[in-house]
Amino acid sequence: EFCSSLAGIMLLEVFLVLGTILIYFFFSKKNEETLPFKDGWWGRGQKPVTKEDSSIRPFKVETAEEELSDLFRRLDQARFTEPLENSCFHYGTNSVHLRKVVSYWKNQFNWKKQVEVLNKYPQFKTKIQGIDIHFVHVKPPRLPEGQTAKPLLMVHGWPGSFYEFYKIIPLLTDPASHGLGDEHIFEVICPSIPGYGFSEAPHKQDFNSVSAASVFYELMLRLGFNEFYTQGGDAGCLICTNLAQIAPSHVKGLHLNMVLVSKLGLSHLLSILLGRYFPGLFGFQDEDVRRTFPFLKKWLYKILSEFGYAHIQATKPDTVGCGLNDSPVGLAAYILEKFSSWTDMEFQNLEDGGLERKFSLDDLLTNIMIYWVSGCIVSSMRFYKENLQKGIGTQKHDKLTVQVPTGIAAFPNEILHIPQAWAKKKYTNIVSFHFMPQGGHFAALEEPELLAKDILQFVDKVEKAQLWKKK
Repeated sequence: EFCSSLAGIMLLEVFLVLGTILIYFFFSKKNEETLPFKDGWWGRGQKPVTKEDSSIRPFKVETAEEELSDLFRRLDQARFTEPLENSCFHYGTNSVHLRKVVSYWKNQFNWKKQVEVLNKYPQFKTKIQGIDIHFVHVKPPRLPEGQTAKPLLMVHGWPGSFYEFYKIIPLLTDPASHGLGDEHIFEVICPSIPGYGFSEAPHKQDFNSVSAASVFYELMLRLGFNEFYTQGGDAGCLICTNLAQIAPSHVKGLHLNMVLVSKLGLSHLLSILLGRYFPGLFGFQDEDVRRTFPFLKKWLYKILSEFGYAHIQATKPDTVGCGLNDSPVGLAAYILEKFSSWTDMEFQNLEDGGLERKFSLDDLLTNIMIYWVSGCIVSSMRFYKENLQKGIGTQKHDKLTVQVPTGIAAFPNEILHIPQAWAKKKYTNIVSFHFMPQGGHFAALEEPELLAKDILQFVDKVEKAQLWKKK
């Protein structure tokens, strides 16, 4: 009898322990912890004891004659290497085509005119955590009676810039004039990531995506936005994701045109092995299968052939950066290669890299000039080292889920496709996932209308169901 009652007590204890574990997991899932705000100091030297100047100052892109004459001298003195016969863009930027780009750059490209284009939207600078942050801030030209503009933070990636958003801004700030209705009108804020474009580079180590997200969160609060939407691809996807993890009660919705999944679990591995044969079992749609398999070709070989730059930038960015910062032709070759293959991998089969099939040379050179005149290529590349040097999937933000309402626009020519079934393990509140009909990595510049429509329908879903209140 004693033994049976002892067994009963032990059984009860086991149930209590199991019950406690289940309750813990149930409630800890509901109350997912947020990512700590990173209050850094990235300025030179010691952090001053005086309060930081939080004023917002107007900014305009300016260019000096000396700057242009120095550029033209360097372009004139460029040394080109003859490409291999019929190599197209398979070895990188083809120098036969590069000569044509440089000739256009010297003889036809009008940087002063492009500076006017850059200055057509209001730009500002403000000091946050010790460094000057540059941003474009565009308000709607008109608002219907009783309507307010929705603040939208848009974050670029590498090797892009705030200029990537110049074609999509009018579609979001004045959608009615572009046949997109007037139900949702945005006030758009496009900052330059610190170390990119006209934002000051951090002077200290360890400025990663969480640091950038913290800086941009502070920027939005400083501009008076307590609730706002965010949008990004590439590094912008990571920064906006981190921002949603830091301030879930302030981010109403997160829209991404690229998704990063840095932690692969057993279900991911099984879906890689068997998803092609049993797609339904793993939540794959036919389009997921088409974009993901054969896995070796669509993922592994692509990573090996396309991500060498990332390994360099995540280990020794300053070494390669020295050359790129010294040679405008070298800088152009490095950046143009990405605008070719990341727009469409098939463009590697073309002698001109297909560069002008989706972009004008003026647009491509304007982006390159932002890197050249600001001298930011090295600091932009360092961002890879700061984000990856501690290992992939090891940071706190890698382990935390995102509960903010999320919209994903999956463009067919994005470098790597992430199926929704994979994405929802990280983003637990996906309200919109669309396979886009065309387009690649630089979606806002390449397909502004498609991206704008997807952002608008996503925000419409979030607003109608007031989803941010149900987080």
